[in-house]
Amino acid sequence: MPEYYIYLISSLPMLHFGAKTPFSSEEFIDKCRGLIPDNKINILKGILNFPAHPQDIAEPVLKKWREFETALRNEFVKVRAGRKKTDPLRYLREGVYPWPHFSRTAFNVYRNPSISEGEKILDKERWDFLDEIAKGHYFDFDFLIVYACKLSILEKWERIRKADKAKLLEGALREEENKG
Repeated sequence: MPEYYIYLISSLPMLHFGAKTPFSSEEFIDKCRGLIPDNKINILKGILNFPAHPQDIAEPVLKKWREFETALRNEFVKVRAGRKKTDPLRYLREGVYPWPHFSRTAFNVYRNPSISEGEKILDKERWDFLDEIAKGHYFDFDFLIVYACKLSILEKWERIRKADKAKLLEGALREEENKG
């Protein structure tokens, strides 16, 4: 029988793709402390610290998330291998179901001249998948897993937004000067 965390989950703000994070991952863990068991807090910490999950995952939602990530990465392998005229089978990971629209997504990201726009397309695809696997999970631990995954996506974009753009531009201009 699943455990429900009605008070904790109802107190969390909704997360929206592209929005600012309502709080840090550390604050999220602090909010969970004392309301969920320590072993589940460790699972959430693992999600927030490592975007790629290990193979020995017991939580079904995390297994789906890992399979999704692997399938998405496999499509990138196929697109890149096609461009480089190499055999993709050496690099493909096994045991995942193919998603028909992943090839379109991977191709669009690969062709996009902007790295950040390509990454945004990928993260939107990830966000939509998380919405899909969250259906039916309103107050259980699976909801908290999805919430942690979404929070990690938002934190990544928060770091990108806060990056010192002047310093990055200066570095790029210096590289151009050295070339010329």
